[in-house]
Amino acid sequence: MSDFKSFAKAGHWPTLAASFLYFDFCFAIWVLNGAMAPFISESFNLSAAEKGFMISVPILAGALMRFPLGILAQYIGRKNAAMVEMGLIVAALTFGFMMVDTYDEVLAMGVLLGIAGASFGVALSLGSGWYPPKYKGLAMGIAGAGNSGTVLAVLFAPPLAAKFGWQTVYGLAACTMILPMLVMWFAAKEPPDVEHQTFREHISCLFEADGWSFSLIYVVTFGGFIGLASFLPTYFYDQFKVTKIEAGQLTMLATVMGSGVRVVGGYISDRIGGINTLSGVLVLVAISLVACGFAGSSLAATTLLFMLCFAALGAGNGALFQLVPLRWPLTTAVAGSMIGEVGALGGGFIPNAMGLSKQHSGTYMWGFVAFAVLAVAMLVMLRIVQIRWTRTWAEKGGRARSAPTTVGTSGARRTA
Repeated sequence: MSDFKSFAKAGHWPTLAASFLYFDFCFAIWVLNGAMAPFISESFNLSAAEKGFMISVPILAGALMRFPLGILAQYIGRKNAAMVEMGLIVAALTFGFMMVDTYDEVLAMGVLLGIAGASFGVALSLGSGWYPPKYKGLAMGIAGAGNSGTVLAVLFAPPLAAKFGWQTVYGLAACTMILPMLVMWFAAKEPPDVEHQTFREHISCLFEADGWSFSLIYVVTFGGFIGLASFLPTYFYDQFKVTKIEAGQLTMLATVMGSGVRVVGGYISDRIGGINTLSGVLVLVAISLVACGFAGSSLAATTLLFMLCFAALGAGNGALFQLVPLRWPLTTAVAGSMIGEVGALGGGFIPNAMGLSKQHSGTYMWGFVAFAVLAVAMLVMLRIVQIRWTRTWAEKGGRARSAPTTVGTSGARRTA
């Protein structure tokens, strides 16, 4: 309790709370088409491949929009950038409510929903900006817990779509954005840690081998989370013939695990090391995904396996970001932002892989296998690169070194 009081006094908690709420509602909007996919697919009689592509569009658009929003935040401030983004989201949702009547317009709406997916970097930077380095990780974790917005989408969108129509849900969602906008306007204050990054600085970690290693692992952990969370309502509805509302409720069970265990993943990584945690995560993800493919005739077994898989993905997200400040202690925010952008692009892989698998083979099995193979490939890569990591900037297993180190692009270690 004393630690929590110290944390609360160390920064500006109203800004942190506003950042969480902002990210939470934005995340819910980002996955809205996935949550309503069974309704949209039925309206336009979509093929399996069309379903997968439709679900992937907001994910890919959101990943690509993160960088422009980050640049905007440098010029007008993070609070103002968040307000502008939420205003654009309201406009996009109003367009969806009034204008979307065809499949092509649904795809265009998916691009607009990507605006909401751009919130990651601004939310975490705004929420943690008032806190000293010793509490920044915890503050970022609290703000990042806004990915629980997935739960809001899959829990509320399907019953509302069933009662009022899926286009109306866009309009209702626009009204809900008033709450985070008001909280942001009245409660948040622009942090004093002014951030000005050149384009070269922003993408600097991608000029290093470690930057790509981290990004590719995040393709599996976060890309798997957002991709599966968006596709599961369709999978449960098509595979098990449950109602559209039940499909959302079953998805909620899995996504709650992924959001809740993220903090646990970071906690465990502090003790046994992020490398060890990620190794276990990737093994568990690969096994659980293949098992989901084989369990396609049992709803109970599939639901439990997805809960296990999401728990692993959530822990993996926490573990990876435990390693980021160890590798880039002086540019943690920059590296984390770019890794987050590249990793989010991986979320578009799963819906498309699942849709193409179903359309061409009559089963979702090969979609699961494809992502499991990717997880195994990342595990092999991790076990290779960790040899150098533990010789330069991390202790065995990926724990923090007692003396701070900085690492150049060549991988050489420099002790402060």
